Amino acid sequence: MPRATNAPASWRRRKRMLQASKGYRGWRSKKFRYAKNAVWHGLTYSFAHRKDKKADYRALWNQRINAACRAQGVTYSRFIAALKKANIALDRKTLADLAVNDSKAFDAVLAATK
Repeated sequence: MPRATNAPASWRRRKRMLQASKGYRGWRSKKFRYAKNAVWHGLTYSFAHRKDKKADYRALWNQRINAACRAQGVTYSRFIAALKKANIALDRKTLADLAVNDSKAFDAVLAATK
């Protein structure tokens, strides 16, 4: 009895991996062995970097709030402490958006904390 190679499934599996590695340089997009390695590494990094992206955005929002506060003569840390003391529940994303797009509203929030 001849050996069954499961060829169609193997071809599809390899084709899927090579499709996923499209755009990679050199053998990483052409040869299955290297493409598989590159795709797995990419998936690992994408998981970690999805987590890092949240921290990056928070740091960006903090910088924007700090710049808007400094323009009014207040430090970031004092502004955040005053927000908590005044029971103003605005998150950093919203505050950063106000600082960039609606400076009058941000100034009103800043005045409310004084």
